[in-house]
Amino acid sequence: QVLRKGLQRGVALSAGSFLVYEAHKLISGFAEIHASFKVEEVIEQADYLYGSGETEKLYRLLVQHKNSDDAELLWRLARASRDLAQLSSTSAEEKRQLAYEALECAKKALEKNESNFAAHKWYGICLSDVGDFEGIKTKIGNAIVIKEHFQRAVELNPKDATTIHLIGIWCYSFAEMPWYQRKIAATLFATPPTSTFQEALHYFHMAEEADPNFYSKNLLYLGKTYLKLNNKKMALLWLSKAKEYPAHTEEDKQVQKEALELLNSI
Repeated sequence: QVLRKGLQRGVALSAGSFLVYEAHKLISGFAEIHASFKVEEVIEQADYLYGSGETEKLYRLLVQHKNSDDAELLWRLARASRDLAQLSSTSAEEKRQLAYEALECAKKALEKNESNFAAHKWYGICLSDVGDFEGIKTKIGNAIVIKEHFQRAVELNPKDATTIHLIGIWCYSFAEMPWYQRKIAATLFATPPTSTFQEALHYFHMAEEADPNFYSKNLLYLGKTYLKLNNKKMALLWLSKAKEYPAHTEEDKQVQKEALELLNSI
């Protein structure tokens, strides 16, 4: 009888343990689903704020998730940090701090998901930004890595016009590189990276084909590149488009101003 009672108690305990275990699994499942929905909701809010040009609000929303393991959240935080750094109201010290924060977020996004094209894109952008604080030698030294990440982003998403534009900017920068920077490049690389304005033009047109009229700066650089190639007719066409582009951001306003100055100089 004692043995029977002991067995009954054991079965009862086992049943109780099983129910607790099943309940734990169920709650854990709900928690995972809830966490998943939460990430999706944050991304949805973030994309709305980004589209609305609410830079400060976007940063405040995403910085709460800086310890996330989600690559989609992390690259968006890198972008938001960089956008905040670009504002004229941001102090020089804050710009520096935000640039390094952005790079760390982009790096973490890449570590979490190497196949995320946006993580590659923003890592390349943020690595370039940090070079502005570390000097021309570092900036040139990082150039090949930056281009590799842009190219990888385009491999993963061939229709992303912004990344194609960035490769164009990379080519333009090396095409117009002054002699003293070329000497620095020669000390850093056995074969220094080089490019031409013709190559830059190819990428700017390629970006425009992927997404026509997507970015004021692409229109501006098409005009600037045609000027470098002494094609004033085409330069006038693209600079006029850049000048007339609706100014939604501070960058758009700067583009309009530069385009107008170049048009007046032709």
